[in-house]
Order: sequence, then structure tokens, then C-alpha cells
Amino acid sequence: MSHLSTPLVDVAPTARFLIVRLSALGDVVLTLPVACALREHFPQAKIAWMVEERNAPILAGHPAIDEIFTVPRRWYKSWEHIRRVRHTLREWSFDVALDVQSLTKSAFLAWLSGANFRVCFARPQGRELAPWLATHRVSAQGTHVVEIFLSLLRVLGIQSTSAEFKLTQTHEEAAWAESVLVELGLGVRFAVINPGAAWPCKRWPFDRFATVAKFLENTLAMPTLVLWGNQLERSWAETIVARAGGACRLAPRTDLRQMAAILRRASLMISADTGPLHMAAALGVPCVGLFGPTDPARVGPYGPGHIVIRAAKYTGRHPRRAPESLMQAITPEMVCEACAKLLCERKAA
Repeated sequence: MSHLSTPLVDVAPTARFLIVRLSALGDVVLTLPVACALREHFPQAKIAWMVEERNAPILAGHPAIDEIFTVPRRWYKSWEHIRRVRHTLREWSFDVALDVQSLTKSAFLAWLSGANFRVCFARPQGRELAPWLATHRVSAQGTHVVEIFLSLLRVLGIQSTSAEFKLTQTHEEAAWAESVLVELGLGVRFAVINPGAAWPCKRWPFDRFATVAKFLENTLAMPTLVLWGNQLERSWAETIVARAGGACRLAPRTDLRQMAAILRRASLMISADTGPLHMAAALGVPCVGLFGPTDPARVGPYGPGHIVIRAAKYTGRHPRRAPESLMQAITPEMVCEACAKLLCERKAA
């Protein structure tokens, strides 16, 4: 299946599709182009998405998605959850289940849906038991995961060459973001720092974030807002704000949609390889991505107008266990230079 010019799965224009991408936040955002391409080619279709509860809000109101189904983490450990999910999905009578995640847990959901056609990636992109539970396996094509995810649609004869995200916001979310920025004394030009990362080996030292924030304030007259998610991340953000003096503001507690509303108003985003970085890039915010254990060619901020910094390449087999020295090899000077370049380019444009 390396070159599909005609559909191997032939369905009606009014077919019912289920996209399965449960987690993580960044990967859910990077899967949105699949929904957009599917909607473009099947405007009369019904498109649903199965996602973990914690990531579902970012999909709310999306123009390509008719229905959002949610499951809690580790839903598969409860027979009651399995029974309930199966009943809910079978009511929809899906024709095609697109298992973008292509792991056992996502493939199991595709199987539970009862769809006649269950599509996942062939190995090595498809892992664990996923290829065994699918009716069709597609070899991954592309370099970046956005391109790879879109290549799954070749089984439907969709050769998508562009990626759209179409993240939405409500009037209430826009008004909330505007009021927060006014309250924090942030104008139309401000940068956002996101110090959090699930993997310890992805985190950049707090004092270096503070150094960059002081550079932005003192050299470019641009204040910085520091995002945080949980209480641990709040303590990191408070440390950065304290070390940066008056260059930083601490963001309020935000949910996913509030965070997106703030990000879409930012002039610059500085972050490691995390969900908020990919959200910012999807919203068209210029990003400086800090990379160590992961490959920016594959999972960097997608699209033009971004700069990625990777001072040391990881060559091992287990990126989650990569040494913290990879991120520490990135100097504040590298990041300051990238910030200045992006802002200069944006101003020129």
C-alpha cells in the first residue's frame, strides 16, 4: 500500500467515520488536519472523534467534527466502561474507523465500533496489536507526523497536500482572554513561555527561561506571560517570574480552551516539545521550539514561521530516558537570537 491513487475503501458520500486519537494533547492537535481533510472530501459525511476526556475540550465546536466521544484514562480496565463504549459506538453504525493512534487501546476502540472498515498504520508506525485488529493497514508516508497522519487517508483515495487545523473560540472565551490580558497589563505584543513538559528530559532550566524573558523585556520591550497547568507547574512558573523581575507575568489558571484563547493573541511562543507548543503553532503563533530527546523534523511546530533549536541530538532507543544534558546544551543566547529573528521577520512582514 505504498502508493494509493484509487480508494481501497469505497464508501458513500454520506458515510459515517470515526477518528480515534485519544492522547496526548499535542498529538490530538496534530491530528486535526485529518478531520479537516476528511470533511473537505466528504462534506455530507458524519464524522465523530473518540478522545480521552482530558483532551476533549480542544475539539469542541470544531467545524469538521459532528460528535465527540470520550473515555477516561485506562478505560479498558473496566468492563463497565468497555460495555458502555461499545453500546454508544454501535448506535452510530460507523462505516469506517480511522485509528490514527494505531496502538492496542485505540485499535480496540475501532474494533468495538463495529465499523466494516478499520484502518490503521502498518508497522512500524502501527504498534502493539493494532495491525492485527485492523482490516486495512496503510504504510506511513511523510516526515512530520502531520503528513504521516494525513497519509492514512490514502486508503480513501484522499491525497491531501495541505494541513488545516481550524481551532475555534467562542465569544465568551475571547472576552475572557481580553480581560485577563488587560488585568495583567499586557498589550498587543507579548510573548508566552511554557516551561512544563511531561518528560523531565524535555524541560529547560527555569533560570534560562528567566534570562530570555529579561532579554525580551529589556531589548525588545516585550513582556512575557508564563503558562502553567497543575500545581507543580505553577511552582515552576512562579520561580521564572521571580527570577525575571518585572519582565514576566504569571498566567491565571486556565483550561485548554482558555489557554488557546490566550495563545492566539500572543506574538511569540517559547516552549519545549509539548501540547501547548503545537496548539500555538496550529493557531499561527510564531514559535521557538526547544528540542532535545525528540526529533523536530518529525514533531516540531508545524508550518512556516517557526524556529526550532536542537543543540544535541539523541541517538538512543528510549527518548523518555534521555539525559537532561540534551536540553541543557541549549543556551539562553541561542533562544534570544531565535526570538529576535522571529519578531524581526514578523515585523517586516
